[in-house]
Amino acid sequence: MTNAYQTTSSCQTLMVQGTTSDAGKSTLVAAICRVLSRKNVKVAPFKPQNMALNSAVTSDGGEIGRAQAVQAHAANIEPEVDFNPILLKPNSDTGAQVIVHGKALTSMEAQSYHDYKKVAMQAVLQSHQRLQQRFDYIVVEGAGSPAEINLREGDIANMGFAEEVDCPVILIADIDRGGVFAHLVGTLDLLSESEQKRVIGFVINRFRGDIKLLESGLDWLEQRTNKPVLGVLPYLHGLSIASEDSVDTQQVESSKAAKLKVVVPVYPRMSNHTDFDALRWHNEIDVEFFYPTDDNNHQPLPNCDLIILPGSKNVQADLAFLKSKGWHHCIKKHLRYGGKVFGICGGLQMLGETIADPFHVESDINESQGLGLLPLSTTIANAKTLTKVEATLVLNNKQANAQGYEIHAGQTSIKNQTLDRIFVNDLGLGYQSNDQQILATYLHGIFDNHDALSLIMQWAGVTINKAPSFVEQQNTAIDKLADSVEQHLDIAHIQSLTMNWHSQSNSK
Repeated sequence: MTNAYQTTSSCQTLMVQGTTSDAGKSTLVAAICRVLSRKNVKVAPFKPQNMALNSAVTSDGGEIGRAQAVQAHAANIEPEVDFNPILLKPNSDTGAQVIVHGKALTSMEAQSYHDYKKVAMQAVLQSHQRLQQRFDYIVVEGAGSPAEINLREGDIANMGFAEEVDCPVILIADIDRGGVFAHLVGTLDLLSESEQKRVIGFVINRFRGDIKLLESGLDWLEQRTNKPVLGVLPYLHGLSIASEDSVDTQQVESSKAAKLKVVVPVYPRMSNHTDFDALRWHNEIDVEFFYPTDDNNHQPLPNCDLIILPGSKNVQADLAFLKSKGWHHCIKKHLRYGGKVFGICGGLQMLGETIADPFHVESDINESQGLGLLPLSTTIANAKTLTKVEATLVLNNKQANAQGYEIHAGQTSIKNQTLDRIFVNDLGLGYQSNDQQILATYLHGIFDNHDALSLIMQWAGVTINKAPSFVEQQNTAIDKLADSVEQHLDIAHIQSLTMNWHSQSNSK
C-alpha cells in the first residue's frame, strides 16, 4: 500500500470496526474514551461517515451523529463537528441529506453520493488532521461492516479510512446474535491482505454464561486467524446509553409503579428517538413505541394518557404515512376523550394546518394539509436551524428550567389566532393549545431535565418522583461500561499494540 497521508503528530489512532451493524462499535468506542480519559489521556472520538437520523447539535452550531456526542461525553469533552465530518440523514429509501463538517450541503441519491465520496474523503481527512494536532489519542468508529463487498470501492467509513491514515483496527462481534466465529472469520477472509494485517485483534461482545465453555472456541479462533482475542465483554443489563440510530431493542420493562402511559407512533423517518430515553428510564412512566405492521393499513393506536409525535426527517411523507394508518383519527378521538398530545419538531409541524416545501428540501411534495389541531403553518426552508437552547418553561403558572437543542429546516408561524407560548421571552419555540390539551415544541431533549419533565408530567395529569437526570443516568451507564471494559479488556495491551503499529508505520 502506498500511503500519501502524512503527519508529524504524535497522536495515535485506533479504529473499532464491527462484523455487523449493532455489534457494539459505538459503546466500545465510548468505553475506551472513558477509560483513557480516566488515565488523563487527551482522547477524542471520531466517525468518518455516519448514517443516522439521530443527531446532536454542537456548541458551534453544527450537526453530528448522536453517538459521537455520547462518545465525547464519555471522553469528558464537548462535542465538535470534526468528531463526525460526514453525516448522512436518509430522507427516502434511496436518498439522504449530506451534512459535511456540521452543515447540510444538499440531498443526494445513493449513486450520486457514491461518486461524491472522493470529495467526502478529503473532508474526513481534514477533520482527522485537525484532531491529531490537539489530542493524544483518537478512537475511531467504523460503520456497518468492512466486508460489504458492494461498498468497498471508494470506502471512507471502514478500511478505506484505516488504509488512508494507516491505523490499526479492532474487530468486534456480537455473540448474543449467534454465529460469532463465522462472523469474525468470514469478515477477516473478505478483507484484502493489507486490511487483514491491520486487524490487531478481536473483541467478542455481549457474552452470557460460563466463560470456560467459550475457551475452546477462542483457542480455535486464534489458531485459525493468528489474531489474538483481546477480550470477551459480558452482556450488561439495563445499560441506558443513547443508541446511534435504531430504537433500543432492549425495551424497559413496564413498572407496576407506572403512573402514566405514553405512546409514540413510529413512522418511517422518525428522528431523534433519544428524546424519549428520559421517559423510558423513569419507573413511573410507561413508554410504548408503536410500530405498525405492513399488512394492515388501519391500526388503532393503543389506549394511553399521552401521545407524543416525534421528529421526522421527511415530515410530509411521514404525515402521509400517519394518515394512511388512520392514526390522525385516533389522535382526534384521544383528544375528545380528554387525552393529551405532545409534538416535538416534526411532530409540531404535523399538528399545524399546513406544511409547505417550495424548495423541495425534504421531498417533492409542494404542500400538505396537517392535522389541523393547532393554528400553525410551516414552510421548509433551505437554511437549517441548529442551536442549543436554555430556556424557562412555563405551564399552569409554574416555571422550570429547560435545556435542549433545535435542529429543523421548518419555519413555523401562527395563523390568524393566538396561542400560549410555553417559553419565557421566546427563548425556545413552543406552544400550548387554548384548551391546554396539546403542547408542541421544536426543543429536542426537553425531557432530559427533571424539573422540565416534572412540569410536563403535571400538565399530563401526574406527579412523578425525582429521579437522576438522564444525563446523570447516562454518565453512570458509561462508567459501568468502562468498568466492564477495564475488567475484561487489557487496555494497556491494546495501547501497546497501537503504539507499536504507529512506530513501525512511522519508521517505514
